[in-house]
Amino acid sequence: MAGTRDSEEIAGIRAAVRALCERFPGEYWRELDRERAYPAEFVAALTEAGFLAALIPEEYGGSGLTISSAVAIMEEIHAAGCNGAACHAQMYVMGTVLRHGNADQKQRYLPKIATGELRLQAFGVTEPTSGTDTLALRTTAVRDGNDSYVINGQKIWTSRAEYSDLMLLLGRTTPREQVKKRTEGLSVFLVDMKAAGESLKINPIRTMMNHATTEVFFDDLRVPAENLVGEEGQGFRYILSGMNAERILIAAECVGDCKWFIERASKYARERSVFGRPIGQNQGIQFPIARAYAQMRAAELMVHEAASLYEQGKDCGAEANMAKMLAADASWAAADMCVQTHGGFGFAEEFDIERKFRETRLYSVAPISTNLILSYLAEHVLGLPRSY
Repeated sequence: MAGTRDSEEIAGIRAAVRALCERFPGEYWRELDRERAYPAEFVAALTEAGFLAALIPEEYGGSGLTISSAVAIMEEIHAAGCNGAACHAQMYVMGTVLRHGNADQKQRYLPKIATGELRLQAFGVTEPTSGTDTLALRTTAVRDGNDSYVINGQKIWTSRAEYSDLMLLLGRTTPREQVKKRTEGLSVFLVDMKAAGESLKINPIRTMMNHATTEVFFDDLRVPAENLVGEEGQGFRYILSGMNAERILIAAECVGDCKWFIERASKYARERSVFGRPIGQNQGIQFPIARAYAQMRAAELMVHEAASLYEQGKDCGAEANMAKMLAADASWAAADMCVQTHGGFGFAEEFDIERKFRETRLYSVAPISTNLILSYLAEHVLGLPRSY
């Protein structure tokens, strides 16, 4: 399917990802979906190929690629009918350690994350009472002497916690009423989940798609002080700096979903014959597919614009958010179009459409909802009064 022109290197990456994904056809994902099982074999194959270490510098054993290459990887995974949600955090969560960790933390963790020996896929930020109001979180991290912090609280929608060795955790180290700025007083920690024992409990949350998300409880969890990332009290800023990469990569996944839905719908519309003619000859079928393609291309261009600004080290907050919103809107429209094009067959498990339909719906809500993106654009781009 026609799209943005790629460099020779990125075109090669796309071809390699497509070849890998051919080993994991629809039957593989349908079986996992029925059992709500984790795609361990798929994640292992991506790790072995070096794709999940794309953004880790070569000096730490990673591939040292640009975010444009990572965009191509995630897009192709989804365009092939696969699902990168089981492991995409391995790409961007480590960015907080890379940008704000000390030399010892980088050397201790990044090489093992690159090889897959350690999985850093869990991102502990959202809480039941605060949702996306991160500054209102209640999980506390209290310093106990010189060597450790004691953490108490709860996180929710912490995806992949059951399949991760490490968690990047945001907790309050200074009471809210004692900070000068509301963005201060939060700190980031690397939590060794395997060593936590009974102090950390994970409850799976069953959802409409196979997403492996959980709620996590911390009960006097002791974390070494050396696992504090960066400066105490500055964690909110560290988390924000990694969110642009998250939004760009998830937008790329949505573009990949779009391409999958459009390809499936176009093929079916060419081949399905009703009343003596292919249904794709009817404008009532043609127009929704064509509109979905136009929406996909517009979103795709915004993804590449955001990635380009990110690579140049420029502020890309608006572009990353717009890319995520436009791509999520486009993928959901394409999903709806694909079901409608297939009629009853769109609901049949064997066609994979209903699975992808459920999976792509998530991204209008997570990792940030469309309304919050609109609020961000209104305030920070258009200069309108803050609404919350």
